[in-house]
Order: sequence, then structure tokens, then C-alpha cells
Amino acid sequence: MSVRSGSLRQLAFLALACGLGAAQDFDLILQGGRIVDGMGNPWYRADLGIRDGRIAAIGDLKDRAASQIVALREQTVTPGFIDMMAGSSIPLYRNAASGGSKLQQGITTMMAGEGGSDAPQGEHSKLQWRSFAQYFQLLEQHGVPLNVVHNVGAAQIRQIVIGDVDRTPTADEMERMKQLVGQAMIDGAAGLSTALIYPPGTYARTDELVEMAKVAAKYGGFYSTHMRNESAKVLDAIGEALEIGRRANIPVHIYHLKAAGEENWPLMQRAIDLIRQARADGMDVTADIYPYIRNGLGLSSLIHPRHYAQGSEAFLKTLSDPQVRRELRREIETTQDWENWYRHVGSNWDNVLVAQMPEGGDKKFEGKSIAEIAKMSGKDQWNAFFDLVQSGEVSVNPKSMNEEQKYLALRAEFISFCTDSEPIDIAKATNAHPRAFGSFPRVLAKYVREEKIITLEMAIRKMTSLPANRLKLYDRGRIAPGMAADLVIFDPNTIQDTATFTKPLSFPTGISYVLVNGKIAIDHGQPTGELAGRVLRYGTHLP
Repeated sequence: MSVRSGSLRQLAFLALACGLGAAQDFDLILQGGRIVDGMGNPWYRADLGIRDGRIAAIGDLKDRAASQIVALREQTVTPGFIDMMAGSSIPLYRNAASGGSKLQQGITTMMAGEGGSDAPQGEHSKLQWRSFAQYFQLLEQHGVPLNVVHNVGAAQIRQIVIGDVDRTPTADEMERMKQLVGQAMIDGAAGLSTALIYPPGTYARTDELVEMAKVAAKYGGFYSTHMRNESAKVLDAIGEALEIGRRANIPVHIYHLKAAGEENWPLMQRAIDLIRQARADGMDVTADIYPYIRNGLGLSSLIHPRHYAQGSEAFLKTLSDPQVRRELRREIETTQDWENWYRHVGSNWDNVLVAQMPEGGDKKFEGKSIAEIAKMSGKDQWNAFFDLVQSGEVSVNPKSMNEEQKYLALRAEFISFCTDSEPIDIAKATNAHPRAFGSFPRVLAKYVREEKIITLEMAIRKMTSLPANRLKLYDRGRIAPGMAADLVIFDPNTIQDTATFTKPLSFPTGISYVLVNGKIAIDHGQPTGELAGRVLRYGTHLP
């Protein structure tokens, strides 16, 4: 049966009307697509037969029957994209519609967790779960629109056991931290993750991280890190990550690799070379990037983390003192012994955009630079900065990178991609970093089609089989018989990110269909509401 391209729901109705509801070879046939298999091979033309959520056949299927058939008319078919750093899955639990920010750019699997993680939760948490086992059960009961993998955050563990103060754990506390990591791994976490520029994660010494990583390694996990430094000391930070990997005998993954600050841009090549040499020496090390030269972080990170050593609440109260503000300004303007993001943006408040204000904050500041906010408020720029920090968790987008380091990363064989953003409900959000909506299409539009930095096949490998291998998702990330039917169908000539820093809440174009476990999640570019995603517990997802 041959059917013209159209809505898959219409096709299903047509198939039933023709009496084809019984004894079908497949649930779905995708006809005439250009297959990019996810492993770096050149594209080829074939039909795909989908049955029971998996790829059942590849080839000429024109004489085979299916409940649904769609003619792709030369569109490209790839494995579903994998987001290697996606913040939290809690937005999916609260409202599955937030998954549209992932699905509509082709993401079918996301890895959640950085310094913090969705579990475990301390006894004073307002959330209704404490362990990953409980949380995963709740996610599955609610249903999720895409697949989710979770790390356990070292800062999450530290917060539960020690709190947000700067001190080393006692022997008993260290044992408790290791027990929590072990239980998270038993429950299905993929590994241990850190964010070492944010308190209380920044207070963790290397030895502490090694001990927790050893536990994750015992259960086959890996160590992921937002490193201690991404600028002048990025090579030292990579060295620490590699040391943790060696001492704990655990694979290492580096989140959003970068060399921030113009004076540090030449370090990007050395960073890539350092990782490449570690791999040549037999160490399993990978990294990811997002395709933007502005990063995203909390505005409070522009103040030295030592000031939060007794807890952020106590410190923020001191910002009402003009003398404290003067001393902090002097420190920020003159010192370099920490990840000084003010210096990374050229000591220019015009280069720091506010992405999101906290609940109750003034939303008109979103999308404006600190310099613009100062003018709007009738304040000098430094007081505007301190007032914003004191107001709560303000997210900002500093301009700290250049395109040349993105080119280097795109060409590195071990680097995949991330959004560095949790799922976002566009109906409720007021602002975001554009990477939340556009990261993967941006790679395909800007760096593949327009600038030709890498080929389509290499880009797709970095979006699919490379991260799948890192996550041990060996039944995903490639197109072959028996693989899970997580698929993206798009036109490489028209795929385009539309999200910008002034209009970030904008979905990409050019993606026709997205399948998650064989179900249609995106049909003609629009969400279907299908909740076909799964919680992929580490090591237990294979059939």
C-alpha cells in the first residue's frame, strides 16, 4: 500500500478504513527517506518498518502492510537526538507539555542532573519523594513524553548530609554520602555528577569526589562534571577530572567544554588535546558543548564562592551594607584566583544579559543587560548588579566565548551536544537561553548547512550514537534492526533554529516528525501529546 505524505493520524484512519487493521507486518512504515544511521556512515535511501516500538526492518518495503504509512519524499531520517545535559526532569513531572522544548528540536532522550539532582531528597524537602526509586515510579505513573536518564548530584548529596557550608565531611558523613550514592545507583542512576563552581559543590575537595565516584564505578556508572574552572585554569580543571577518573577507575564526561574569556580562548585547543591524549593513553573520556558563544549561569556566580561559605541566605543579607558592596566590587575588579565571570565578559556589564528573574522579580528586566537594567532603574551599574543578586536566583547569559572554539569542538571526535537547559513550558515561561529551544537544529543549520564545519553524518553521530554509547544505551542512537524506534525526520535544507536572545521562546522549523519508542510525538512539527517516553534505569533498559 502506498500513501501520499500526510498527517499520521489521517494515515491511521485511512488504513483502518481500508480494512488493514489486522495481520499487519508493521505498526508503521516510513517510506523513501534518506537514512543517516547515526554511526557516521554516508546516507542511503530505504524504508523503515516499525513494530512494537522498535525498528523491525530496513529496505524496500513497498509490498509490505502496515497500520500507518508515511511517504517521506526524500526527507532525512536519523536516530533521536540525545541531550547530554538537560538539568532536571521535574518539569516533565509537573507538566508533560514542557517536553515540547526538547521534542520539537528532535531530542528523544535527555540526561538529567548536574551538581543538584532530582533525587535523593532530604527529610525537609517539600517534594513527595525521597529516593530515585520513588521518583522514577511517580514519573512512570504520570507518563513522560521523552526518555529520561538521571545522574545523582554530588552537591545534592552534600546538601543532605552536610548542608551548604564550606567544610570537609567527617568520616561518618563521608560514609553516609557514599551510601546515598550507592542507593541512587541501585535505583537506576547513571552515575555521579558535579557542578564545581556553584556552592555547595565548589566546597567539595578532590578526595571527597573520588570516594563518591568509586561507589558509582562499582555499579558501572560514570563521572560527569561541570568543572571547577572553564577559563584561565581550564587545563587544571580537566586535570582534576582526569585524576578523579583514574583514582576511581571510572569513565569521565565533561559538561559544556569551553575556554571562557577572550584571553583564554587559545586554551581551547590545548584542552581538546589534553582530553585526546588521555584517550590515547586508554582513558574513557568524553565531553559535550552547546552551540552558542554566550553561556548561562546564576548571577550570584559573579561573586567569589567563598562568600557563601556560611550559606547563601546569611551572605545575601550583608549586601545591604554599602561597605560590603564596595569591598566586593574591588575584589571582582582586581582578583583572578577564581572563576571570575566579570573578567570573562571583558569587565563590561553590557555583555551580561538577564535571562530569567526569580519568582516575584521584575520580569521586564528579562532579555536586558545589567547596563540596561541600571539605566532603567536609575542606578549605577554595580548597585543594579548587587540588587539583582540580592533579589534571588537570577539567571544570566554572559558573552564569554568565540566561534573558533566551537569549530574546534565540533571537529573533535569525542564531543557530543547538550542544551544545558531543563524542559521549559512555553505557556508559563517568560524567558530562557535560546539553547533550550534551538541547540540541535542550530548545529544542523549553522555549522553543517551554512558554514560546513562538519558533515551532516558527523553531526548526527555526535547527536546520537556517541552520547548513546556514553550512557550505555546500546539499543538507541543508531538505525538498525532491533534498535528502539526513537527517530527524527527533517529536511536538512530547511531545518532552522528560530530562538534568539531577544526572542528565545521560539520553536525550530524543518522537523516534520519525531518518534519516541515507535510512537508519534511530533506530527508535522506539532506535539501529539503522546507520552511514550521511558525512565531508562541504568543497565536495565535493554529488552
